[in-house]
Amino acid sequence: MILRHTFTPHNNNRLSHLCGPADVHLRTIETALQVKIAHRHEQFKVDGPKARATQAMELLQALYEMADHAIREDHLQLMLAGDASMLDEEGSPAPLTTRRADLRARTPTQGVYLANIATHDITFGIGPAGTGKTYLAVACAVDALERSAVQRIVLTRPAVEAGERLGFLPGDLTQKVDPYLRPLYDALYDLMGFDRVQKAFERNALEIAPLAFMRGRTLNNAFIILDEAQNTTPEQMKMFLTRIGFGARAVVTGDVSQIDLPKGQLSGLIDAEQVLRRVPGIAITRFTSADVVRHPLVARIVDAYDAQRSGRRGA
Repeated sequence: MILRHTFTPHNNNRLSHLCGPADVHLRTIETALQVKIAHRHEQFKVDGPKARATQAMELLQALYEMADHAIREDHLQLMLAGDASMLDEEGSPAPLTTRRADLRARTPTQGVYLANIATHDITFGIGPAGTGKTYLAVACAVDALERSAVQRIVLTRPAVEAGERLGFLPGDLTQKVDPYLRPLYDALYDLMGFDRVQKAFERNALEIAPLAFMRGRTLNNAFIILDEAQNTTPEQMKMFLTRIGFGARAVVTGDVSQIDLPKGQLSGLIDAEQVLRRVPGIAITRFTSADVVRHPLVARIVDAYDAQRSGRRGA
């Protein structure tokens, strides 16, 4: 089906903002809705299945109405997802519903990351420490739980760090794995408060467990986060990703510069980025030292180590 529309009153600035640089916004809509969009000045043509062509034209009309200023890519992604609740009055991603009322993206990449989480069933956040990958993912999970978009939060990490194995640690299983999961607890306490976290555990709305505990399960209506994913094997990564059930959303975070697997063992995160990068419904967000939101020295440390590794590869 082919739909045609002429945008009036004619406004070159609005048309430019609607299309984006080099028509990038039109290409994004085409890819998301599987339609073809052509235009000549203010005259637009959308070609595709009736429902999708209609959706695309309605989206173009809505965007034109708000195109008195440049349209951000994360804004467009949220519009495509139909999740207007994630946008504030100015068309920016709305604050997340957590104890931290001021929680927002602090870098452009963080903004894209939040938009990807809101609009994709599976999102990968890959980059150095201090970029907010895990914290923002937990914030999105808490927000989804508070809005009743999911029934529970499931947080998991592989229990392999710095060459140690669980068998060498003292205590029972809970005491063995707790140190590995501590960063997730810290984020939850900060975003929900200690009392609410404890109540969420009591009513089974919150679960934190090592990755091995995910095998054989199907997780429906849940927000699932796999942290420190660089320390998974490809088999473990596949196992985790195939746990995703109906009404579920998953975020996978990791730093490929801090792999603690045995020498020669391929990281499941590196493997997944290569295998899944063109799979519809999956988004991959790459962070750099420019996205570090800790002490400024952390960014310089990341850059120094990256430069050293690049020098070794070039030698």
